[in-house]
Amino acid sequence: METAPLGPLTVSRLALGAMLMGGKTPVDEAHRMLDRFVDAGGTLVDTADVYGDGTSERVLAPWLARRRDRVVLATKVRHEVSDPPGSGLAPDRIRAACDASLRRLGTDVIDLYQVHAPDPDVPLEESLEALDGLVRGGKVRALGASNFPGWLLAWAVALQDRHGWSPFVALQAQYSLVERSIELDALPFCRAAGLGIIPWGPLGAGFLTGRYRRDEAMPAGSRMAEAEDDLEEAPARRAIERNFRVIDEAEAIAADHGATVPQVAIAWLLGVEGVTAPIVGPRTYEQLEDLIGAADLTLSAEEHERLAAPAPPPELYPQRMLQEQVGLDRLTGPLRRP
Repeated sequence: METAPLGPLTVSRLALGAMLMGGKTPVDEAHRMLDRFVDAGGTLVDTADVYGDGTSERVLAPWLARRRDRVVLATKVRHEVSDPPGSGLAPDRIRAACDASLRRLGTDVIDLYQVHAPDPDVPLEESLEALDGLVRGGKVRALGASNFPGWLLAWAVALQDRHGWSPFVALQAQYSLVERSIELDALPFCRAAGLGIIPWGPLGAGFLTGRYRRDEAMPAGSRMAEAEDDLEEAPARRAIERNFRVIDEAEAIAADHGATVPQVAIAWLLGVEGVTAPIVGPRTYEQLEDLIGAADLTLSAEEHERLAAPAPPPELYPQRMLQEQVGLDRLTGPLRRP
């Protein structure tokens, strides 16, 4: 599997998400999946303190005890957990949450510590300074943000630059063939500023598995069948005609390559300038085996365009105007001084 730089880190072009480990994925199978991922050349393993209220991190601990030197370990802080109790990005809570994650993971350093979402109740400078302290203290090697809008990410990076604090090196954001909103602001900013993109939901919360069909009921037990209206995989958001046209193209391209629809969807992301490592979050070993194959699939420019055509990002001002008049969408960067 190919690798890519991510700040001071070097990571595999695919990341393995551990959100389901210890929940829908039994512990023994989770460890088998982790072994398979690493043996295939994967290095980046992503979790969060909120996944199973610490369960995912605890499941990783015994496996990390024997393979810690083979992985780049990422986790997150922000949402409500029981240890430390509460939620948010107040400085004391960031420090306590980091210590709790280190304890659950059974390690002395987190390679990539990510802010899971913004906290509107805490001054941004206070959170960023606390995160910098974790790096200076040797508990964290690099920092990332997740689910930040482009304007807030740019503000945070500017503050880090101004104060000499440890910078964000990556944005973990939802990005797939059926959810491309980050192409309007966050992706261009990351290209210009030299941050990597780590897409979550690269299969559109399961839609890009190809198991959903037009005018058919959602399969029983599927994520979309169980999704409430406020979730990303809600049928009203995903099971729409333009997204089914993406599936049509993906199925045709998959047939040409002897591949699967999920492999094609991941390969499309790997071909986007600025994307570092999509996070695959399989529930089973068999699903992981299929997704690993995406790392070996290369799409042509024509295939990339065919997949992108049916479900483009929304047209908004001023992005549309600047793309048409000054070619702002062609910016690949970086424009930020080291």
